[in-house]
Amino acid sequence: MAPDSEVIFQVHEELEGGFWAQALGHDIFTQADDLEGLKLNAAEAVRAHFSPEDRPAMVRLHLVKDILLAV
Repeated sequence: MAPDSEVIFQVHEELEGGFWAQALGHDIFTQADDLEGLKLNAAEAVRAHFSPEDRPAMVRLHLVKDILLAV
């Protein structure tokens, strides 16, 4: 089976600070204090999750941001 070209992570910002991310379609979760750390952690989690021959070439981080407005 050919590997997917990328793994997409849905990234959430914590109210208390920091970020957590979940890969869509895979059991991969990671977290970090900042976005730079999250980039490193997501790449490392993908490397650990997949064998070299099945590993996707790219990781996409999709930031989900909720904005609440009082009306």
